[in-house]
Amino acid sequence: MPGDGKVCSFDCIYCECGFNKDFRPKSKRPTRQEVCEALTAVLRQRHDDGEGLDVITFAGNGEPTGHPDFAAIIDDVVEVRDKYFPRACIAVLSNATNIDKPEIRLALMKVDDNIQKLDTISPLYINKVDRPVSPSYDVKQVIDDLKKFDGHVIIQTMFMQGTYNGESVDNTSDEYVTPWLEAVRDIKPQKVMIYTIDRETPAQGLKKASPTILDGIMARVEQMGIPCSTSY
Repeated sequence: MPGDGKVCSFDCIYCECGFNKDFRPKSKRPTRQEVCEALTAVLRQRHDDGEGLDVITFAGNGEPTGHPDFAAIIDDVVEVRDKYFPRACIAVLSNATNIDKPEIRLALMKVDDNIQKLDTISPLYINKVDRPVSPSYDVKQVIDDLKKFDGHVIIQTMFMQGTYNGESVDNTSDEYVTPWLEAVRDIKPQKVMIYTIDRETPAQGLKKASPTILDGIMARVEQMGIPCSTSY
């Protein structure tokens, strides 16, 4: 991602990086070569200095799979990781907007933690809260594409309460949780990660989901035999 802004295919009202319109980057994305050289330099230094390394994570100010050379970058990262820290994990945090592309799915199959967002299966809620940039976003198609990972995927979901523009954004009720659980069961992920608001959000009126609510949802996931973690 460019270092001076945000580039994302979602414009979530809870994003800690702010709204897309407020952080338009002026610089370009780093090239595949620049990413590889920078990562190599850091890993070589840590290796030579005897420092440890647990995880290399693609995350931050936007959607990483949107890079035109994402698949090739993953190949480079795997190669560099294997050279210096073969036991380190590679994780990708994604909003699942590009997993319809076979080359992206293939690249994500090469990482250890393929973490994909699915906040709900309600199109109305998604358009109000996640706000996909593309008008052709189809959550049903996304779910079908998540199934294509054959279990090599971690589902990450934001649960919250409160209001935005005078409308409820609470997705913790059975109205939202039960259909979401059905989708999770069909996807058969290796794990589910649920969380709530932890940092300042660009939209006002949003509220954290309580630990009690999150623990209740976690228990329902675990009842299906799927490991689940929560972050309060």
